[in-house]
Amino acid sequence: MLLEIEDIHVHYGKIAALKGITASVDDGEIVTLIGANGAGKTTTLKTVSGLRNLSSGAIRFDGRDISRMPGHKRVLAGIGQAPEGRGIFPGMTVEENLLMGAYARKDDASKELAEAYELFPRLAERRTQAGGTMSGGEQQMLAIGRALMAKPKVLLLDEPSMGLAPMLVQQIFSIIVEINRRGTTVLLVEQNAQQALQIAHRAYVLETGRVVKSAPARDLLDDPQVRAAYLGGASGDDLAAAPDVASASSAASASDAPSAEPADDREEGSST
Repeated sequence: MLLEIEDIHVHYGKIAALKGITASVDDGEIVTLIGANGAGKTTTLKTVSGLRNLSSGAIRFDGRDISRMPGHKRVLAGIGQAPEGRGIFPGMTVEENLLMGAYARKDDASKELAEAYELFPRLAERRTQAGGTMSGGEQQMLAIGRALMAKPKVLLLDEPSMGLAPMLVQQIFSIIVEINRRGTTVLLVEQNAQQALQIAHRAYVLETGRVVKSAPARDLLDDPQVRAAYLGGASGDDLAAAPDVASASSAASASDAPSAEPADDREEGSST
């Protein structure tokens, strides 16, 4: 396994946020974590990336125990993250934001920069525009592109569709599939369980800091309990097909309306 999370416990003060999470992600997979707000999804990602400390348990990456490894060294080891809320640098240009994703690299990042612009043509069009003046969908593309600049072996994505219009949601999920097709493993946290389960290979359902169910993603689409709790009762056959990956890049550049001022198309929301 590329990433192994073994019985991890995490506390916020005296409050237990994670109560023994165990999960794994194999090389080449898309694995998704689904669950309600407060289930522990974002905390799990933050713990993997080193932003939260373990109370107990272990995290192994690429055969190495990284449980006590500082976050910046985890980036160098091959863990990249596009955080919830995007976290771009609003006063920097698109290109400067992207290059910040490669700040720890000692080699030439021009190949990855070109690939980011190929994956997100909208960013290429706006490479000199300040990140803070872009729409929410464009900022999400920028956050993902910045994470890819570090050449991660596994990409952690936290709520990439949050607050985006439906057309943009489809584009973002298509791009995630394309990123995976190009060789990057993905661990995805997502409130849009329908879309997440459609593109993922496997999934874990979290409730109050614990894993309560794990299975191939397609199986969970037709699981009665999962349907009732997260899919509005719809079965897998009732869900819209995942968008065509081949058209993702061109669609992404065509559909997100230009914005001269911050036109944030996300809604307020949080997930822990």
